[in-house]
Amino acid sequence: MPRSIWNGTITFGLTVVPIKVHSAIEDHDIHFHQVHAKDGARIQHRRICVNEDQEVPYQEVAKGYEVRGGEYVLLSQDEINAAAGAHSRLIEIEEFVQAAEIDPDHYDRGYYLSAGEHGQDAYRLLHDALAKADRVGIGRWVFHNREYLVALRTFGDLLALHTMRFADELVDPAKLDLPQPSRKPVKREIEMAGALVETLHGDFDPSAFTDTYRDRVRDLIEAKGRGEEPDLPENDAEPAGGTDLEAALEASLSGSQGRG
Repeated sequence: MPRSIWNGTITFGLTVVPIKVHSAIEDHDIHFHQVHAKDGARIQHRRICVNEDQEVPYQEVAKGYEVRGGEYVLLSQDEINAAAGAHSRLIEIEEFVQAAEIDPDHYDRGYYLSAGEHGQDAYRLLHDALAKADRVGIGRWVFHNREYLVALRTFGDLLALHTMRFADELVDPAKLDLPQPSRKPVKREIEMAGALVETLHGDFDPSAFTDTYRDRVRDLIEAKGRGEEPDLPENDAEPAGGTDLEAALEASLSGSQGRG
């Protein structure tokens, strides 16, 4: 099993569950470096003090929060860590809720949990209790100098942890200048749209979807690595908007039925 990224304890009531946290996500993004276009040499970014106009050694770099123009309050890493208090190595489950009560907008990243040292029995107990109650545990987790709201749930025989956004981090749509629908669709349009939804119905299979953009970029990199100059595809034109919704729905239905 890959090395854990965080070791600590989950508590619910007086029950203590030692756990290890493992990332549930693999980064498959293509990462580029900045290079000098003239000679292809790597570009370095240096830490320069604006007062001395000199490079600053890493050991002399501190964390500062700007309180007013050009004036900073400095905090050491020990002081920042101390702000976490008991949560630095503890996830306390504060309540258990139905999964359907959590709006998907709140979810952020996913992690898998394994039992920590001497924690196998408590881990299994928590897992089975969540499964039987069909509940999700809600708590707080301090990770990488930030506190997260987290949801704890079962995932097969494992426990999974999801970081979540706090309510004040989500934008209220009422604060946005969003256009309002100009008219209510007529009955026939709703029926045709519903028929199109049913025609495109399927069982969700995550493995059926891949990052085609990343694949095309990788193909370009490999072609140029072979000394080839690939032909760049033309960007697809954006579909033209129209006001004849019924005609568009009829065409969509015909096309989807033909594919079926």
